[in-house]
Amino acid sequence: MLERDGSGLFGDEHRAFRAMVRKFIEREFSSRLLEFEDAGKVARDFWLKCGEAGLLCPTMPEAYGGLGLDFSFNAIINEEFTYAMMADSITLQTDITMPYILHYGSEEQKAALLPRMLSGETIVAIAMTEPGAGSDLQGVRTSARRDGDGYVINGAKTFITNGQNADVIITVCKTNPDAGAKGISLFLVEADRPGFARGRNLDKVGQWMSDTSELFFNDVRVPASSLLGRENGGFVYLVSDLPQERLSISITAQAAAQRAFDEAVAFTRDRKAFGKNVIDFQNTRFVLADIKAKLQVGWAHLDWAIARHVAGDLTADEAAASKYWHTEMQWEACDAALQLHGGSGYMNEYPIARIWRDARVRRIYGGTSEIMRELVGRSL
Repeated sequence: MLERDGSGLFGDEHRAFRAMVRKFIEREFSSRLLEFEDAGKVARDFWLKCGEAGLLCPTMPEAYGGLGLDFSFNAIINEEFTYAMMADSITLQTDITMPYILHYGSEEQKAALLPRMLSGETIVAIAMTEPGAGSDLQGVRTSARRDGDGYVINGAKTFITNGQNADVIITVCKTNPDAGAKGISLFLVEADRPGFARGRNLDKVGQWMSDTSELFFNDVRVPASSLLGRENGGFVYLVSDLPQERLSISITAQAAAQRAFDEAVAFTRDRKAFGKNVIDFQNTRFVLADIKAKLQVGWAHLDWAIARHVAGDLTADEAAASKYWHTEMQWEACDAALQLHGGSGYMNEYPIARIWRDARVRRIYGGTSEIMRELVGRSL
């Protein structure tokens, strides 16, 4: 169990909310973890249960049926679900796709989508990455050509989280191919539009319960009202919302690292070698001490970063630094924790195996560690 009550970031309302999240996870999620992994996606009925429990989009304003809370409540959901070993799916809607519609959508778009996102009836994915364009968003080639009273979209996306479940996809397109970053627009594309097709649910190293897909757009016609925000303003929107995405990833990385550490402590206390418990070897204690120290620093940093974000002060380079540090620390902690399990750590029946394989992608998505270092470097 996460020990977060000592954090100065959280008050009594937060603690009550965390207790509710934990009870929900115990009741609705933990027993279905393997079911979701085997299916390669989180069941739709679980999304509805999350919505009913108020665990989707807690920052959504009351005007659209939401709780009107701040991001610190999102952080609790991220921490608890990740500690319980849920792959990233629910958090995408809460932390990433909903804010795009709330911040840049028309009133008609908000009224149509936000209440249904809150309830879990509508799942919204965001399609940025392409076969030839990853962290460099300026390189996207999916096009949206103006045609009469609408647009025609052509292109392909890949590695799209919630791609199999999604009802609506925020699609990053080039509306002015000659304008670079200034020629990017966002569109809300319904999954039932002619010409849209889902590819396979991708076979990943980890995050098995998170449906990650290829998406194809073949002359998909959408009305002008599907444009999210203003034409050619998409790059600014993407850059503006990336700090919250990267902070969200930082939180999940930290919580997963904590779970890995806790699993290693429990295993080494119980496991014996050469007549004594593995934790009694100096090397074991030193490895665990190193992880514990970094976890202590990480939680303190997250409290600082979350508080700055809630206040509207977290900068893009601070969020990049956070994402870089926490995901790298997570990988180090998970790998060391697996090593302390010995051969058992390589067996999928042990939780550490899932934690380890799910960890690897966090150094890649949301911007690779290399890109994060570049962004921090540019701020110097």
